[in-house]
Amino acid sequence: MTSRRYLNVFLIWMLLLLSGCSATSATITPTSSPVATNLQGIKEYLLDHTGALVTAATQLQTASNRYYELAQSVNFDYARLWQDRRNDTIAAINAAREAWMIASPIYEKMEGIVAGTPSLAQFDVDLDAGAAGDEDPENAVSFDLVLPDGRILPKPGNLFGVTESTLWGTETAFASQVKADWNEDGTIEFGETLPDANVLKAGADLLVKMVRELDASARAWTPTESDAFTALVVMVPTMSEYFASWRDSRFVLGEASTQRDFNVISRLADIQDILSGLEVVYAQIRPRIETVDPDQAAQIANGLRNLKAFVADIYAQERSGRRFTPEEADTLGAEAQNLATAITGQISQMAGVLGINLAE
Repeated sequence: MTSRRYLNVFLIWMLLLLSGCSATSATITPTSSPVATNLQGIKEYLLDHTGALVTAATQLQTASNRYYELAQSVNFDYARLWQDRRNDTIAAINAAREAWMIASPIYEKMEGIVAGTPSLAQFDVDLDAGAAGDEDPENAVSFDLVLPDGRILPKPGNLFGVTESTLWGTETAFASQVKADWNEDGTIEFGETLPDANVLKAGADLLVKMVRELDASARAWTPTESDAFTALVVMVPTMSEYFASWRDSRFVLGEASTQRDFNVISRLADIQDILSGLEVVYAQIRPRIETVDPDQAAQIANGLRNLKAFVADIYAQERSGRRFTPEEADTLGAEAQNLATAITGQISQMAGVLGINLAE
């Protein structure tokens, strides 16, 4: 998925050439004394979120280990676990879910920086964006998941997806085969599941390991203007990707959805979190753009703000109870993509004027 995102850099430049934007930008001359860009705010923002993510992921690991210990105490006999330790089991799973729902938005708020920075982008593949190897080998995660019982799951998909689908039962291969009617109403509903404790523990353990590595890499990273502009050009025009995921999720399709992840937190919420992080990035480079074209600098800021507001309005309607159709989701996604592409074109143009290279 990251390789597709970086392809956007090339495509945007081609669109600029075809539309004549490059010729227009040639008439804009940078000031003789360019403003020095202070990018420390980007790193501080990133470190605030990597630190918070380590804490939340560790809480997920603790709750997952508690569930594993409960399952281990009955020799992984899930029917017996449900019969004898039902309340403890529900408490452990709920604690893990609560931690996951804290951790996931924390990551989304920094995803624009992580996924858009070449030296950090592999973390995004493995944590949040990478596919399972048997579904999409070209965009698959880099790891195999080794379970405590010795089983190995080859390239099972990204870790937030693995832990989500294990905790809420959207991937049958990651669940026990015991029917667990949590509210005892005679119907097995979404989320009424007993996870495979081995999968959950392995996923949570590796998630903690990887977010600690991300935190260490973020501390060693010094952002450059190329990093900042590249993150924006790579990540702003990903609206169609996110809206397609939203369209295929339970938030649109309900019980008909076969998508295993992004079913617990709406992608509309994720998009707003991602754009919030990208606004932080843009705020750091805006003074540079203002030295050559103050109007363009303001237009880009307004464009990002309007794109975020567009998504926020759709999310507010969803939260109020509206269920959008897949066709409506596609239409809205196309509109968001058009807004994003226009913004990206302006940012790319300014990078060219300023002589800032974008990563390919």
